[in-house]
Amino acid sequence: MTDIDGSKSVGPLDRIEEIIAYVEAAKAVPMSRSCKIDRAELIALVEELQNELPADIRRAEAMLQERDKIIEAGEREAERIIAEGEAEHARLVSRHEVTVSAEHEGNRIINEARGEAQRLRDEVDEYVDTTLANFEQFLHRALSGVERGRDKMHTLREIGTFTAPQEAPEEEEKPLPQF
Repeated sequence: MTDIDGSKSVGPLDRIEEIIAYVEAAKAVPMSRSCKIDRAELIALVEELQNELPADIRRAEAMLQERDKIIEAGEREAERIIAEGEAEHARLVSRHEVTVSAEHEGNRIINEARGEAQRLRDEVDEYVDTTLANFEQFLHRALSGVERGRDKMHTLREIGTFTAPQEAPEEEEKPLPQF
């Protein structure tokens, strides 16, 4: 790091390394793990470290707070996106359910209409068959009457006297059926 004036600035980690180097360079006390250190010089180094730490800690805390804000904003955005996605999913599922429901209802109506159409066809077929059967019976009676009339006419021709036949009382003229 460099300061504004161009000189190299020393940070807390550099100060800690400086203290470690100072202790390592200190004269060892013979036959012990102790060393001789200038107390005032070591205290000055630790005080410099102590003075630098609050500013660095404040910067670190500010960075952590900024990081936390960014994370919170990211989490809020993620929650918003997830909520929008869930809403869209629900809308699409609902639309799909409505479509499926409409298709089922449409199929039910079509099947019901086909069933009703078949029932009506069956009724019409039965009515036509009954009407044709009645008409067939009427035609058979009329044909039988025509055959009897022709036979009678041939018989009278053969005997030589043709007079208008008297209607037999058992045969009444029946009105033609209405179609």
